[in-house]
Amino acid sequence: MRLIPRALCGAARAAWRESFPLGGHAVARWFPGHMAKGLKKMQSSLKLVDCIIEVHDARISFGGRNPLFQETLGLKPHLLVLNKMDLADLKERQIVPMVTELIGSSYRYHRGESLEYCIMVIGVPNVGKSSLINSLRRQHLRKGKATRVGGEPGITRAVMSRIQVCERPLMFLLDTPGVLAPRIESVETGLKLALCGTVLDHLVGEETLADYLLYTLNRHELFGYVQHYGLGEACDDIVSVLKRVAVKLGKTQKVKVLTGTGDVNVIQPNYPAAARDFLRTFRSGLLGPVMLDRDTLQSHPSAGAQGHRPAETDP
Repeated sequence: MRLIPRALCGAARAAWRESFPLGGHAVARWFPGHMAKGLKKMQSSLKLVDCIIEVHDARISFGGRNPLFQETLGLKPHLLVLNKMDLADLKERQIVPMVTELIGSSYRYHRGESLEYCIMVIGVPNVGKSSLINSLRRQHLRKGKATRVGGEPGITRAVMSRIQVCERPLMFLLDTPGVLAPRIESVETGLKLALCGTVLDHLVGEETLADYLLYTLNRHELFGYVQHYGLGEACDDIVSVLKRVAVKLGKTQKVKVLTGTGDVNVIQPNYPAAARDFLRTFRSGLLGPVMLDRDTLQSHPSAGAQGHRPAETDP
């Protein structure tokens, strides 16, 4: 991405962008298809399952969910868990009691005689499915992690064997690979998913993501980045912000410039490095809680309330 300086920096809200330029972004290139192989493996395991837990990032509560989950796995009771709620400023609820109640009020078919519960955990990549399983193990069994956890998509690549997470009731969970929708509904939804780490940053562009993050923070008057980086004032120009971040963190690079007297080494800000730090700081919660779907939540307060049982958690 070629960075072009914008005109104004300052705290006046009139200077904030009212929209983000979405043209020219080929969202289909960001996502590696709908991962049909993983979905088929989930379907083949349904006969062993009493309930589905769909994990989704609380910062994008109403966008980016895979509609194929409901279409292909909808025969089983379905619980939506909004994970990473500390990053979105939501409230926590207990999962095991809700799952127990949901299964108890549902017909279990051939599993009616079984005294144990088996739950399949699904979701798009990097929303914290494995973290949720490990958290439940710590909470109910006082045991360490059983699944590998990472900060980028693609850590879980296969439907795993059952993992015990609770003794009373006896409950096992199946971890599954993240599965994206075959088609992302809009470029902006794709940007929100990418901000939450659903795809690798370089596929979208670190500077593009950093610019969309800055646009979102300013639009919602969330100025934690100003204090975190010691910028002095809020700014809507991503070039200026990344330049100051780079200088603040010492992320600079020497560039040779050809002049009339020969090559001269010039110190320039490392914009990609600054953008990566900006994104990392957001994802780790150091900029405070951010609800990326705030506009949807405010315009449709009951959005997403149908078709599943919602819960929020912070594993």
